[in-house]
Amino acid sequence: MVQTQLRAGIIGAGYIATWHADTIKALPNAQLAAVCDVSAGAAEALAAGYGATAYNDLDRMIAEGNLDVVHILTPPDSHHDLAVKCAAAGLHCIVEKPVATSAAQTRAMAEAGAAAGKVMAASHNFLGMPGYARLKQAAQGGALGRISQAEINWCFPLPPLRSGPFGLWLLRQPGNLLLELGPHLFAFAHDLFGGAEVTHLELSKPIALPGGEVRDQSWRILAKAGDVDLTFNISIVETVDERSVVLRGSTAQARFDYANDTLVIRGENTADLVVNPFRAQLSQSGQHLREGVVNLTRQVVSLNRKSPYGLSFLGTMSSIYDSIAKGQPVDTRFAMQTAVGVMQSIDDALAMMPERTVPARPTGTPNPTVMVIGGTGFIGRALTRDLVSRGYHVRVLSRGRTGPFPDLADKVETVGCSLRDTDGLTKAMEGIDTVYNLAKSMDKTWADALINDVGVSNGVAEAAMAAGVRRFIYTGTIASYDMSQPTGKITESIGFPDDMSDRNIYARSKAECEKQLMQMHRDKGLPLVIARPGIVVGEGGPLQHWGIGRWHGAGAVRIWGHGRNKLPFVLIDDLTDGLIRMMEQDGLEGEDFTLVGDPILSAREYFDAIHDKMGAKLNVTSSSLPLLFVSDSIKHALKVGLLRRKGLTRASLKDWKSRAHFTQFDNAKPKEVLGWAPETDRDKLIAGAVTEANLFGF
Repeated sequence: MVQTQLRAGIIGAGYIATWHADTIKALPNAQLAAVCDVSAGAAEALAAGYGATAYNDLDRMIAEGNLDVVHILTPPDSHHDLAVKCAAAGLHCIVEKPVATSAAQTRAMAEAGAAAGKVMAASHNFLGMPGYARLKQAAQGGALGRISQAEINWCFPLPPLRSGPFGLWLLRQPGNLLLELGPHLFAFAHDLFGGAEVTHLELSKPIALPGGEVRDQSWRILAKAGDVDLTFNISIVETVDERSVVLRGSTAQARFDYANDTLVIRGENTADLVVNPFRAQLSQSGQHLREGVVNLTRQVVSLNRKSPYGLSFLGTMSSIYDSIAKGQPVDTRFAMQTAVGVMQSIDDALAMMPERTVPARPTGTPNPTVMVIGGTGFIGRALTRDLVSRGYHVRVLSRGRTGPFPDLADKVETVGCSLRDTDGLTKAMEGIDTVYNLAKSMDKTWADALINDVGVSNGVAEAAMAAGVRRFIYTGTIASYDMSQPTGKITESIGFPDDMSDRNIYARSKAECEKQLMQMHRDKGLPLVIARPGIVVGEGGPLQHWGIGRWHGAGAVRIWGHGRNKLPFVLIDDLTDGLIRMMEQDGLEGEDFTLVGDPILSAREYFDAIHDKMGAKLNVTSSSLPLLFVSDSIKHALKVGLLRRKGLTRASLKDWKSRAHFTQFDNAKPKEVLGWAPETDRDKLIAGAVTEANLFGF
């Protein structure tokens, strides 16, 4: 009997959950009915967009949801217990990779699914791509001849290694990086060749995390599958994107780019010697043209809803859901027995890892008087460490209970609390003198921003007043200013207009936060001081800074505008100094400070400095902001008119021009009032922003 409609639930409302939710919505035989997360706010935010019911208690969701299948998208170390529990409750399970943290756990999950008579499937999503189906057919159909070698690559930057957040699961243990990325690579090998016997592991390009622990950024693994020699390459420094499967056979070589879903086959031809190379290159160019046209057409016709990554989920979930609906075993690509083999190969590689010495940790109990909300991000980490260097003890508020401060365990404590839990926040602020709120929310609609950014900001402020804190410092953004004109100067006295509906959601939302917090200062006595950082650069910051331009991988950037105007850069050390001065000086309640350095470098000069100091010449181009505005307007019209998306706003031409920071800033107020002295020497600014910033990860 075929089930025509399967009710699905999602467990874990993090980043990847949106991809699963969109895919479920696109399937004709599925409906997203429930979302569960330990954070009620996260569950509610995701569920609201799909007409699902939100839960923060799994037992309740299982009891009330009337579900057929669940997607388990929580951190990998929780997958085993959740899958076993859900299978026993009579639910089919689709588990995000890595399906578990070992082959033994994966095997136990497979057995639990079999015992319950329910599907237990692995979301090895790249195996669901249309291009991969063609690669597999070419390999197994003999079109490549007898295959002797396979090279499977994941060369793609991992920004959290350099700029955080460092509390992510994949950074908690040295082997977690392979557990997170390895399933993509080994799943290809196991599906194509039936296995991978690991013979060698080589690690390089180590990087020190805050606190001194080391993580390797380059992994080279050698293995064998019968007569096929396998090489797995992982590189997560700032590198050109090379996520590919290359198969070398006696007849032809195939390269499948699974980041872009393209397949190109290079084979021998029988033309005469002079014509042979021309014909070979003509074949290559024709295939590249075909793949490009197919992808372009697919994207245009679907209005960007069929990206390669999106197609990978659609192909995977279509196959699994069809199997569930028909009561048939899932395709071997996604079967848990295949996942057992994948995880066994990873286990074998991890067993070859050298032992690393964990730095000694201090003992003692912190006695915090300062709280940093958003303390695991780039600015928050630097601020916390600067505070400690000046003798303060800090309480960092985080969704989890771990943070990037193991070397400061006697001076920094991390507390887990939802920013929507006003009572919990108030309790966490007990004994705190100053609260820094560095949190931000990146929303797609104004309605969401009012809830997730403005509403949360107000709740945090209410908690601070209830706890009796002396100083509440909120970080807004210079993006809220109108910076579209090359004339005039921006000072704190300018302020923001009452109507900012023509600005992008982030700039508008941060301005609204400031407006409502300032009203709370006037009406309720909130001890508020506002900081607006400039373009923050320095150690721990990203290479791909979107305040400078639109990035297309690590090696190419389109500067906002022509790129010749001086930008409001500020070194991270100068910024934290300014923030601490805002805490230490009395009588600042109701004041705001724009913390930007003196105008020293333009965008082009910044990238010239990267070339000069680091030997890396990036592909830097200017952009036409009016054309970007027109393009954005067309996309907005299509989303609203054809896709019927609600709540979207359209940024004005003024907003697009503001991204280029054409208008200069006057930083006299923080200099005069706070005694702040940001870097004014060009060479020292370049040293801090480029030479010492570890922009490339090695």
